[in-house]
Amino acid sequence: MAYPGYGGYGGQMPGMPAQGIPHQGMPGGPMGGPMGGPMPGHMGGPMGGAPPQGGYSAYGGGFPATYGAPAPAANDPMWGYFTAIAGQDGEVDAEELQRCLTQSGFSGSYTPFSLDTCRIMIAMLDRDFTGKMGFNEFKELFTALNGWKQNFMMFDQDRSGTVEHHEMSQALNAMGYRVSPQALNAIIKRYNKGGRIFFDDYVACCVKLRTLTDNFRRRDTMQQGSVTFQYDDFILCTMSI
Repeated sequence: MAYPGYGGYGGQMPGMPAQGIPHQGMPGGPMGGPMGGPMPGHMGGPMGGAPPQGGYSAYGGGFPATYGAPAPAANDPMWGYFTAIAGQDGEVDAEELQRCLTQSGFSGSYTPFSLDTCRIMIAMLDRDFTGKMGFNEFKELFTALNGWKQNFMMFDQDRSGTVEHHEMSQALNAMGYRVSPQALNAIIKRYNKGGRIFFDDYVACCVKLRTLTDNFRRRDTMQQGSVTFQYDDFILCTMSI
């Protein structure tokens, strides 16, 4: 049973081209490669393709890379991008992710991502609570970021780098989220600056919506729209993001 808040954050926004990481002269190594086009493989397309039955996009496995081991996808150009920024442990932390997104120019003319937003991006996919992400999570993140950027650009028609209250409502609806006016008002108050929502805050909002919805969905095994949380489980679900 589908119900408000269980939106699909999956489909490519109509009329929007796929977005890869724009090439801005990433220093050294494989990151200096052609990054202006769509992401290799599924990275440049819709956010994981059409959502499965029930309106959810896949939230699949993703296991941290093992440093020094053979590349998990030797022919995947994303592996080169990942290894250029990953630490000696073969994983990416928030500071490394922020540096990657800033130097690659992913935000374009929009506000660069803050360290806090990079932290919650990693937390969204950090299933072992290490504060870092491996190669598969890195790819999954960029799939989500590409879709969210397309959605944002669709409603930021004046290219101001911001969306207004009513545009944010439309953006959430376009992603399949159905929230009450009260919930929407709370979201706007949380993420707006001077009555407008900047790209960085918009992505932070999308990360939290996706993560909390996933956490809720996994516990709502009957899809009835209600779950029972133990206190510690509730704190884990909300404070980790």
